[in-house]
Amino acid sequence: MISIGEEISDLVKEFGGSMSGEHGDGIVRGVWTEKMFGPEIYQAFRDLKSTFDPQGIMNPGKIIDCPPMRENLRYGSEYRADSLIPTLDFSIDTDYAGAVEMCNGMGACRKLTGTMCPSFMATRDEEHSTRGRANLLRAALSGKLPEGTITDQRLYQAMDLCLECKACKSECESGVDMAKLKYEFLDNYYKTNKRPFRNKFFAQIARYSRMGSRFAPLANLGASTPVGKFFSSVILGVHPNRQLPKLATTTFSQWFNYRHTSRVRGTPKGSVALFNDTFMNYNYPEIGIAAVELLEAAGYRVQLAEAECCGRPMISKGMLEDAASFARYNVDRLYAFADQGVPIIGCEPSCLLTFRDEYPEFCRDGRAAKVAEHSYLIDEFLAMLHERGELDLEFTDLRKKVLFHGHCHEKSLVGTSPSMAALNLPPGYEVELINSGCCGMAGSFGFEKEHYDISMSIGEQALFPTIRERGTEWEVAVMGVSCRQQVEHGTGRPARHLVEVLRDAIA
Repeated sequence: MISIGEEISDLVKEFGGSMSGEHGDGIVRGVWTEKMFGPEIYQAFRDLKSTFDPQGIMNPGKIIDCPPMRENLRYGSEYRADSLIPTLDFSIDTDYAGAVEMCNGMGACRKLTGTMCPSFMATRDEEHSTRGRANLLRAALSGKLPEGTITDQRLYQAMDLCLECKACKSECESGVDMAKLKYEFLDNYYKTNKRPFRNKFFAQIARYSRMGSRFAPLANLGASTPVGKFFSSVILGVHPNRQLPKLATTTFSQWFNYRHTSRVRGTPKGSVALFNDTFMNYNYPEIGIAAVELLEAAGYRVQLAEAECCGRPMISKGMLEDAASFARYNVDRLYAFADQGVPIIGCEPSCLLTFRDEYPEFCRDGRAAKVAEHSYLIDEFLAMLHERGELDLEFTDLRKKVLFHGHCHEKSLVGTSPSMAALNLPPGYEVELINSGCCGMAGSFGFEKEHYDISMSIGEQALFPTIRERGTEWEVAVMGVSCRQQVEHGTGRPARHLVEVLRDAIA
């Protein structure tokens, strides 16, 4: 780098150019300031600096009197960093330590717009920025912090407020994926520290929902009683202001299997496999019903992809071996659809996008890659058909004003354009995208006692005020279950899935 700098500075000087970059001279190019301007002007720079800053305390070592390029390096020749043995694939960054070192310290995560980083926006504390967490991980891995810090409670506290929104994956200019780093950190942390029952409960939410659904009315009644709330608060650590989502008396799979015939209009255009996620099946079957009616109205036969839980709750709690096992099982079940070219459609972004983001890294084979390639969010699928001129949906003249809030994983991996395109299909709909970041719920995060206040603070930054300001004539549409729960809790306004809102306008 030094030899390149010397040769380039010779060329720049020869042709009357400037070594300054978009951020000025600073430390990196400041070492060439005297060469570029000559000793007399350089001394004038020094005199001006010393006149206004005689003690040399205001941003020293920048532009003039800079340290040599070999000094003040973030990664010097002596730098070494141990790495965790990961479950996910970090080979694109060499290894786990390499992924941590992708953070170059520029601090774009300290912005107060967009989605990255929701906890920093709420606390304004460097420790809770993506950069702050990356610096702490790097210091722990490189030995700058005491041995054992990587599994220390204090580092856990710094990582704890990462909502795993994945916004840094797309909004950080270096592509630092702090959510992925946190998954592996938690997996490693709980090999040394005891895993709380709450983590196991939320990670296995599909299992407990299946058990509870058999006695749904009784389970719902019990959860709403003082005894039930006491259990939720003391045993699960759920904040007393939160109410766990109710279980449906009839699951979506039961509704689907009770149907006698498909209601596709005319000759079917093909088949789709609808992924029956945990929350759609046990808590919000109305989402699945709306999705089926919408897809059939578009001319597609709907098959039910009865796989296991996507594994996202396990991933979020650092139970990566369990999640990998579920991933392999689901790939075995879903590959048959993908191999036949049948699109795999999902309604819950955090679930469906796990197929595309984590499954190829868990399984690392062509089958998982093919499942990922054939997996679509339902709004993506509808928008894609519309763009190709292949979407044949008849809409009524129903008029609605719709506010749409996008899910964080959707924003990071897909964007909100497909959702907006789908919601704008009915001619009578007026749709507005809420300019907000994360809703603050993030799965179980917002349910947990110690996270409740920051969860609500994140919601109050833009999401809640926008909904309140627009008034009840605007219907709120979402994609994520967490977003739905947070909107209803924080504003008292009902929120419905995009497919439910779209289904209203089907002729």
